[in-house]
Amino acid sequence: MHTIEPYYNWRDVYASEEDEGSPFYAREYSEFEFHNTIYNYYIHPQWDEFGSPTLYTKILFADYGKQFAVLEMIGEWNDGIHNDIMFLKQEVIDHMPGINKFAIIGENVLNFHGSDDCYYEEWKEEILETGGWVAFLNFRPHVAVEMSNYNIHHHCQFLDAAPFNNWRTYQPDGLFQLLSAVQQKVLSY
Repeated sequence: MHTIEPYYNWRDVYASEEDEGSPFYAREYSEFEFHNTIYNYYIHPQWDEFGSPTLYTKILFADYGKQFAVLEMIGEWNDGIHNDIMFLKQEVIDHMPGINKFAIIGENVLNFHGSDDCYYEEWKEEILETGGWVAFLNFRPHVAVEMSNYNIHHHCQFLDAAPFNNWRTYQPDGLFQLLSAVQQKVLSY
């Protein structure tokens, strides 16, 4: 697990530790000191902790003009015991002023344990008022099924087919345009 780094090819256009609007502004990272773990397995020090003992994130991109952010996740998403969505919402999402369109990349989310969908519903209601959306990209099939069992698919769009499984081939603006086009189709039905 310690070799899985957050996606770094957009670092020339965005770094969360340099963004004053980011909850991780001014954070310093080490490439050599590993201290965060998921079930006693060290993870790469570039991942950001936000209150969950088993789920970490990295803000890969944020554009306040477009009101768009991309977050990558790693670990176990556990709403049942740790209420991870509460921590993600209160410690990360709520601290990103003006962002109402979110791409959450979950290919490194290993499993999901649900509780209820209240925080997901609240998140959707807050951003829908301003034309926002939440898209979950590339979650493992068993994780997406578990999330759907708790009705999370009612509050966000799960996208795991082409071209979304190739999200790394896009620059942030290209990914935003692609996601916006899909969301317009979904919202128009």
